[in-house]
Amino acid sequence: MSTIRVVWGTGSAPTEMAAYDAALADANVHNYNLVAVSSVIPGDADVEAVGTAPNLGPAGDRLTVVEARATRAGPGRVSAGLGWTTSEEGPGLFYEAAGETDPEDVENRVNAGLEAGRELRDWNFVDEATKTVTTEAESGTYSTAVVLAVYGDSEPIC
Repeated sequence: MSTIRVVWGTGSAPTEMAAYDAALADANVHNYNLVAVSSVIPGDADVEAVGTAPNLGPAGDRLTVVEARATRAGPGRVSAGLGWTTSEEGPGLFYEAAGETDPEDVENRVNAGLEAGRELRDWNFVDEATKTVTTEAESGTYSTAVVLAVYGDSEPIC
C-alpha cells in the first residue's frame, strides 16, 4: 500500500516562476520534476496531510502530483486549495481550486467539485478533508500558494 502525502507552501520572489519555485521549496518538492495527474486516488493508497514533504528521492526525479496552484503580482491575496474524499471500496478523489479570491471561496469551490465528483460515481464515500493556503503578495513581487497531493516517492526520469 502506498502513501499519498498532501503538502503545501507559499513563496514570494521577483518573478512568477521564482515565486512558484519558492512555494515548492516551502513544501519541500522543489527538487523534482512534477508530473500532474487528474484526480483519482488509487484504492490501495492512504492519504496523509503532512505539510512538508520528507525526502522523496534524488533531485531531478519524476514526482506524480495533483496540484492546486495560484500566483499573482502584488499587492493582493492569492489562495490554493485541495480536497480529497475516499470511499469504503478504496478509491477516492482529489479536487483543486485556486485564484485571487478569498480562501473561503476557494474552499467552497473545492467542496463543490468533490460533491460533483461523488455524484458521478457509485462509490460509498466515507470521509472528506480539505487544505487551503493563502498568501499576500507585496507590491513589486509575485506570490504563489500551492497545495499538492504527492503520490509515493520519486522515480527516475531517465
